[in-house]
Amino acid sequence: MIDLHSHILPGVDDGAQSLEESMAMAEAALQEGIDTIIAAPNHLNGSYVNDKPIILKKVNDLHNELQKRKMGLTVLPGQLTRLNGELLDDLKNGTILTINRTSPYVLIELPGDHVPQYTNHLLFNLQMEGYQPIIANPERNEYIQKHPNALYTLVKNGAYSQVTAASLCGRHGRAVRKLAHQLIEANLVHVIASDIHQLQKKKGFHMKEAYRQIEKVHGSSHVYLLKENAHSIIEGHAFITNPPEHVIKRELFSNFL
Repeated sequence: MIDLHSHILPGVDDGAQSLEESMAMAEAALQEGIDTIIAAPNHLNGSYVNDKPIILKKVNDLHNELQKRKMGLTVLPGQLTRLNGELLDDLKNGTILTINRTSPYVLIELPGDHVPQYTNHLLFNLQMEGYQPIIANPERNEYIQKHPNALYTLVKNGAYSQVTAASLCGRHGRAVRKLAHQLIEANLVHVIASDIHQLQKKKGFHMKEAYRQIEKVHGSSHVYLLKENAHSIIEGHAFITNPPEHVIKRELFSNFL
């Protein structure tokens, strides 16, 4: 299993604070069935700055420690960058990482409470330069919670999205859980990931449980699709997507959730 979004690097953001905490997280990932994990520390979110060279060094150090301890977890470099007007320039000048360094996929975080007016224009420009934007955790954005078809517009225009496993399992509340499943139903979710920060119950991986919920509500074909997409993303390959649809607010999931 692949986890495309984690905060496993020690001492760089609000994720793991020490090497031992990173090792504990790595052990928990292996127990969860995860063999490959993307280290995606926060960048330019108002609290943390983690440029590409810093992340590459930290990932290499963590990789060496995992090998030293004979732990079979592969850690690959990534970065969770807050949407900003300089994003494309920063990609070009080498301060921003794509997922696994060589793929065209870029993990992007929206502000927590709105979708900036320039978002569509910026994402279009990224695509014109060969990059593939993935919007992280859209189900936890306050504006998308009220106006879920804002995500439809972004996906219709070529963006992808990554929903948090914990959201699908109800760890962020019933309303967020319902929205996450509605987004899957509308073909607006292309991959799931843990966004793990700590190992406490509400902040663990929850990947197995999330895939069980997806199979229960949406069927095994969705599980297969999401897992295959994760492989394609780290390898830098294109993947097949179903046409996005508008989100319809209905009680479809009342018998499941």
